[in-house]
Parts: sequence; structure tokens; C-alpha cells
Amino acid sequence: MDDSPKLRLFIEAPLAEGGTVTLGAEQAHYLLHVMRAPAGAQVALFNGRDGEWQARLADSGKRSAGLVVERCLRPQAAEPDLWLLFAPVKRQRIDFIAEKATELGVSALQPVFTRRTAMTRVNEQRLRAIAIEAAEQSERLTVPEIRPSRALDMVLADWPAGRRLFMLDETGGGRPIAEVLSRAERGPAAMLVGPEGGFAKSELDAVLSLAFARPVGLGPRILRADTAVLAALACFQALCGDWRHPAE
Repeated sequence: MDDSPKLRLFIEAPLAEGGTVTLGAEQAHYLLHVMRAPAGAQVALFNGRDGEWQARLADSGKRSAGLVVERCLRPQAAEPDLWLLFAPVKRQRIDFIAEKATELGVSALQPVFTRRTAMTRVNEQRLRAIAIEAAEQSERLTVPEIRPSRALDMVLADWPAGRRLFMLDETGGGRPIAEVLSRAERGPAAMLVGPEGGFAKSELDAVLSLAFARPVGLGPRILRADTAVLAALACFQALCGDWRHPAE
């Protein structure tokens, strides 16, 4: 029978046996008043660095809660190094993208502005909160980095050596994604998903001229941007991510 704690929280503080953690007002409210955790309740804690630890609720007040760290449940493990570059969409759907990308193991979320991007602002703090909640729910050991929104050309100009870029090409110019990913070597990678109106031709040409970029296709149907994100990330994890191989 699984005796792991049912409550799970992401924190910033270091985690080690015998250590103590004091929750802030928001997390204390969630633990004490939303989940109604009693004194002595077991809580799983993770911070993206030290693995996952079992802690015990030792004391609480109206706006704070203290936990004692007791034992390590899981050591920190490597995860796929996969970035998601996506053109911002309307609020409900950008929330969906942040949540599902986190559940699917993305290591960084990078909003990019393209010529046809309709949205002009992104609330990175909101995306961060959604990503934390999704990481807590999905039992991953990290929370993806939420990067400030930037123009696509600026992101590509600063591209790090050794990271492959798979661009979802809605024009039909890319090979099927399963074919490309099944032959891809493991290592740092990124997915690029354009806006609802698609990439401008100049943007397609610019990306396709880059040695590290490969266009890929998602089949004969026209997909909404958030659906395309979900499909592409699922393909990546199934074919060359941690659905198939243990993370190294």
C-alpha cells in the first residue's frame, strides 16, 4: 500500500533531514484551511534541487505553518531538457499550455512574439503559479522556468550551441514529427509553436535557414495552437523523452 503523503507542495527553501520549513501565508492558508491538514499531517515537499522529502506539520498560526523535514522520499533525478517556445494566445488557452507543458515535462516555457501574434502581454507570474500547481499535481520534481516574453528573432539570435529546435510547420513543409523524432539523438531540444494565424513567410524562411532547426508536421488536420503544443510534446516524450527511456 502506498503510504506517501497525499499533500504535496513546492517550496524554495533547502531540504534536508531534520530541517524546518516555514510556509508563507498563501501556502499556509491552502494547507490549513483549504486542505484542512491537522497537526502532525504528513506533507511531501520538493524544491527542484534536493529531491522529494516527507515533512510533518508541527505548528501553525493564522497566517503561517511550520513543518519538520523527516525523510527523503525520492532523490533528485535528471529530466528531459526540453524547452517550449510558443506564441502567446488568449488567457484561458495560455493557462492550458502552461499547465499541460508542465505535466508533460517541459523544462522551460518561453513566450515568443511573432508577426502574427495577437496578444501583446503575458502575465509570467500567473504562468509560474499555474506551473507550480501542475508540478505539485503531476509529481514531477521540478517546476519549469518561466522566461520573460521576447521577440522570436531575439530568442533565435541568442540560441545556445548544441540545442536542437523542432518547428511545427503548418504549411506542410516538414516531415512527420514521429519520423523526425524517432531518428533524433537525445540531448537538449526545443519545440517552437507559432500563433493562430501561422508564421509569416519571412519567419519560416529565417527559422529554416538555421542549421539547428528542423521543420516537423502534425498531420493533415489544422490544429489550434494549444492542441498542437499538447500533440508535439506527447510525441517528443514518447519517442525520445522519458516516456520511453529513463532520464539520465
